[in-house]
Amino acid sequence: MSAAHDHGHSHAPAQFNQAFAIGIALNMAFVAIEAWYGWKINSLALLADAGHNLSDVAGLVLAWGGALAGRLRPNARHTYGWKRASILAAFFNALLLLVAMGSLAWEAFNRLGTPEATEGWTIMAVAGVGIVVNTATALLFMRGRKDDLNIRGAFLHMAADALVSLGVVIGGALYLWQGWSWIDPVMSLAIAVVIVLGTWSLFKQSLHMLFDGVPEGIDMAAVRALLLRLPGVGEVHDLHVWAMGTSEVALTAHLVLTDQGTDTSAVLQEAEHELHEHFEIRHVTLQLELPAYAQLCGLRAGSGCS
Repeated sequence: MSAAHDHGHSHAPAQFNQAFAIGIALNMAFVAIEAWYGWKINSLALLADAGHNLSDVAGLVLAWGGALAGRLRPNARHTYGWKRASILAAFFNALLLLVAMGSLAWEAFNRLGTPEATEGWTIMAVAGVGIVVNTATALLFMRGRKDDLNIRGAFLHMAADALVSLGVVIGGALYLWQGWSWIDPVMSLAIAVVIVLGTWSLFKQSLHMLFDGVPEGIDMAAVRALLLRLPGVGEVHDLHVWAMGTSEVALTAHLVLTDQGTDTSAVLQEAEHELHEHFEIRHVTLQLELPAYAQLCGLRAGSGCS
């Protein structure tokens, strides 16, 4: 006896199409402004940051593509659809951000040896626009950052850029006040460290999910205990939990019934409800077995009954 329950369609993750479109448009406009002023005042710092912000546009496009692919309907060749695309997007977004921060740190180290004079007011003004643009874009994704790893990646990317821009403003102000030409690379290094520390968990979590790791926040011992508490269930085996996408978790398990007269519909309904209620697991597939079958199943090598 087996049953599959998938109620993901009734709890679909919020769509962020408008947020992605607005964020990409705002950041493209800012890249153009920053590149123009960088060329006009011959500021390598602004030109380098324009290139960095262009990578953020790529990150938003990547996250949007992952979100759209994750909503493609399943077919005969891809029976789960393309839900994992959102995990891939989150992973590459984290990777892109780590690479960008590495590039920023490298540039900062080089500048420590040869500090350069800058036009403080112009740099502060342009960076101030960057704070507004990146903060506004990050706020567009704020409500989805806890429920969807892909959206969290987009949020972190934009929040990190707002922090970089804030650092540039502070560095420009300190330069105007004290004339410290070394302050810009020092601030850049500090910001890069903070962003890497904040991004590392996203990188690890998305990599973990790519290899079918149990999603963060789900205690397998607690899941097994919940299933064992179901009426008429005496044993649980072949229990697997993994992420189908950045906002949907799946579970499969074999439940061994203690009594042939157990109400199987009641077992399945309660299991579905409890797993959803306590662990937000929405795609549940259960195989119900009697003890005799479970024993035979366990004797079959390579059967997957473990």
